[in-house]
Amino acid sequence: MFGNILVHIPTELSARSAVNGSISLAVSTKAQLDAMAIGYERTIIPLIASAGTAVTSIFEVEHARALERAEAALRVFELESRNSDIRYTTRALSAIPTDGRGIICASARLHDLTIVTQPQRDHDSYDNVIPQEILFQAAGPVLFMPHTFYGAFSAKRIGIRWDGSRLAARALRDAMPLLREADALTIITITGPDAMPAESSTEHVLRYLARSGLPAKVASVAASEVQPALQSIAADEGLDLMVMSGYHYSWPQEKLLGHATRKTLQAMTIPVLTSH
Repeated sequence: MFGNILVHIPTELSARSAVNGSISLAVSTKAQLDAMAIGYERTIIPLIASAGTAVTSIFEVEHARALERAEAALRVFELESRNSDIRYTTRALSAIPTDGRGIICASARLHDLTIVTQPQRDHDSYDNVIPQEILFQAAGPVLFMPHTFYGAFSAKRIGIRWDGSRLAARALRDAMPLLREADALTIITITGPDAMPAESSTEHVLRYLARSGLPAKVASVAASEVQPALQSIAADEGLDLMVMSGYHYSWPQEKLLGHATRKTLQAMTIPVLTSH
């Protein structure tokens, strides 16, 4: 199982789903859980101050306020953690967004799994950017918790989105600690004009899982309706978790192209484990 888990606690969005999901997973896996919250400092400070006020003091006030936001978010986490039998640490940061991103991404590289909150379309916040940056920089699996998620995280029924690609294989292997504990697995394939490599076909992935004592069934969706079909299968199968590949392009290209992966991550109503 995952021995060391990092969770990003949002400071500008609701922290509840990240808190609930990370603590319940740490309880079930007996993992060390490290929580980090970043209060974002404004990079442009209005130079409108009373006479004699030093610019440095304005930055000091901004730093203190950002740190206070991070500490407030972590208090929600600590309140729940103290009532759970887990090992945990907390770290509150005050930083400009680029520095905060670098710190948490570097930390993610030395954890088995990172838990983040699903980006929200209608909110302009750097808390929406951090999860996707972690996915690109962590070199490991990232678990996206829907912002509507409440209660304990469970992964008894898991869907695996499979297209035979390197990224799909990476996500599959990274999810193995959870797949081994699941009660039911569903391989979800995308039918479309692009042929899947014969050596990594659906039959081969079923055989691969069977060798580890993990039987699975198959469901197919058309390439033209991936997002609603995934939601439908998740509901029909009662899935607790979706395992899928990360972005097929660089992050700047993804923002330009509006790739389906990003849209799926924003739309899913169940947790998604993905790797890049």
